[in-house]
Amino acid sequence: MRLLLWLVALMAAAIGIAVTARFNPGNVVLFYPPHRIDMSLNLFVVLLVVSFLALYALVRAANATLKMPQRVAAYRQRRAEREGNKGMRDALKALFEGRFGHAEKAAMRAAELPENAGLAALVGARAAHRMREPARRDAWLAGIAHDNTLKTARLMTVTELLVDDHQPEAALEAVAELNASGQRHIHALQWAMKANQQARNWPEVLRLVRILDKRRALHPALSSRLRELSYEALLGGDGHDAESLRRIWATVPPQDRTVPYIAARAASAFNARGLHDEARAIAEESLKAGWDERVVRAYRDAASPFGSPSLLAQIEACETWRRERPMDAELALTLGSLCLKQKLWGKAQRYLEQALSDATEPSMVREAHLKLAQMHEALGQEQEAASHYRQCALASIL
Repeated sequence: MRLLLWLVALMAAAIGIAVTARFNPGNVVLFYPPHRIDMSLNLFVVLLVVSFLALYALVRAANATLKMPQRVAAYRQRRAEREGNKGMRDALKALFEGRFGHAEKAAMRAAELPENAGLAALVGARAAHRMREPARRDAWLAGIAHDNTLKTARLMTVTELLVDDHQPEAALEAVAELNASGQRHIHALQWAMKANQQARNWPEVLRLVRILDKRRALHPALSSRLRELSYEALLGGDGHDAESLRRIWATVPPQDRTVPYIAARAASAFNARGLHDEARAIAEESLKAGWDERVVRAYRDAASPFGSPSLLAQIEACETWRRERPMDAELALTLGSLCLKQKLWGKAQRYLEQALSDATEPSMVREAHLKLAQMHEALGQEQEAASHYRQCALASIL
């Protein structure tokens, strides 16, 4: 439709010009003494239009010639941008495909474009890391060390790659620099937690786990396992004395103190250092919050001395629990062990035999036989004691 309209307009213009020229009797005289040129007005108009077009074409040609260097430079810039962007796309595609050699080569091409140099360096560093080329990886990262626009991306990449390379000290330096810049987003906290875990900086691991739990950034199973590992390391160290153990336990939040694996580990640590009163208090508080056999075993190991009021209180507490859990073998073994220590022979035998009949674990069978042997030996019943010692030994072999 547009072409048709143009054709109609051109035809109308041609007809108008032809009609006007036919009935135009005017002349134009160009006089420059002693020369004189006479021509019709129509010819003059035609020559004027042709001259204008020629001059216009000449000016355009001159302008295009003058702008040629700029156009060539712009063309080269566009070609470089196309090649650089294509290299960046190829590098990312190859990185995600796992073709790390191709990714690094494409990153080199992409880095030729200044706008892509920083991101290309991050891609190249990741590709070199996957190929186990730490020197090339560090070279890529060093090339953008002074680019503040990519500081956070660089530090996050450094932390991730160094943690993966099991260099926690260097990774923590990057984490410290990242924290100094005020960046504390969830992904950074997760990598900081992994770096501290590798460095066995357990107090910091616990702190980060609590922060990530508040933000729901950790799976509950992973959070529980990390807490367990942290408290195992903190409370299970051989270098702790009584005071240092008390200081560590004082830093444990109240909500964590009743968690069974934490309470059991803490009670065992206090028992190992002869702090049985504190171990009993920890175990009792945890058992009030929730029943767990590991805590019951720690409570059994925290038995008070013979004839002490605290031992009688333990026996009374266990008897109360026994009425609620009559079939609990671990509780029966604990109650029998406490009665044995108090020399309540009848109760001790009854509870130990009950534990023996309900026991499902070899360790519990061995301990029940050993306690029964010790009881019979204290009563002078050598034959029964020898029988239980023998069965204890057999259970140990099995």
